[in-house]
Formats: sequence, C-alpha cells, structure tokens
Amino acid sequence: MENTMFVTADTVARDFGVSRAKAYRLIKQLNQELEEKGYLTVAGRVSRQYYSERTYSPVAVERGETNACI
Repeated sequence: MENTMFVTADTVARDFGVSRAKAYRLIKQLNQELEEKGYLTVAGRVSRQYYSERTYSPVAVERGETNACI
C-alpha cells in the first residue's frame, strides 16, 4: 500500500474491475458522503482511510461492519 492520504481513480478501477469513468463516479459518491459529514475533499481523489472503511477491507470485515461496501 502506498503511503499517501488519497486513493486515485486508477486504484479504484483496479480494485473493483471497472473503467476509470466508473471509478471517478464512485469517488464522487464517496466524496459527497464525506462533504455531508463536514470534511474537505479533493476532486478525483478520496481519503484512503474512508475508502478502506467503505469497501470490503480486511479491517472492516474484522469489525463486522455490515455497510462496508459501496
């Protein structure tokens, strides 16, 4: 895993097996959720921590989170 704060569309596309266009739409959805919670966002990138929480990451699965996927 990279040591950056953000995940890009290329990473999302690879993880989900979707096009870059679809990856950008997923990032936009995640960023809208973050904005509703009062966080600042960067267009075209999503917080690595939030991305991990909202996808089927090993940490989310271990915690038993039922809404861990997009």
